[in-house]
Amino acid sequence: MIAQTIPGYEKIGEIDETKAEFTIDGRIFHKPEFATPTGKAQMFVTPIPKLTLPSLDEFGLPSTTKGIVLVLGTGRSYAQHNTVVYKQGDYYRGMPHRNCILMNAMDARSANFHEHQRVTVLGNVGKLEQVEIIYGQIRQGSALMFYPEVNVIFSAPIDDRCGTPAFKRVPVAIYH
Repeated sequence: MIAQTIPGYEKIGEIDETKAEFTIDGRIFHKPEFATPTGKAQMFVTPIPKLTLPSLDEFGLPSTTKGIVLVLGTGRSYAQHNTVVYKQGDYYRGMPHRNCILMNAMDARSANFHEHQRVTVLGNVGKLEQVEIIYGQIRQGSALMFYPEVNVIFSAPIDDRCGTPAFKRVPVAIYH
């Protein structure tokens, strides 16, 4: 059906018989010529949006709360295929179990946290408690937790154009 529907994919219709790899027609450019009136590529600048994070009080926490707001990305462990978990830890990232948050050490210290401390991670619809902080190679201002477990704490906004949930940039409050 793909071969009959999508221009350039005709060769996929015979791949079971031929076993031949193929490229999609018209996708590889050997000369810098494009199908435009000038023959040149048409480029445009996409402005980078100014992204901000909410404050701890915007999460409804008391002003006396000690913590930090970070951008949470969700990810799989190395021993996970989609939502099937084969091992509890992720040895590549040094995360010993699935109830932990990978943080940059400087972020943790700025909030007076220490490695292996247990904290609460609050999203826009729920929280996980007793989450262990693990220091790791992650960009300052960001953190990582495993899905699907962490998905219960937030309702990710859906992009208007593509319909994809924003599971890679979710603000969370981390506090004790």
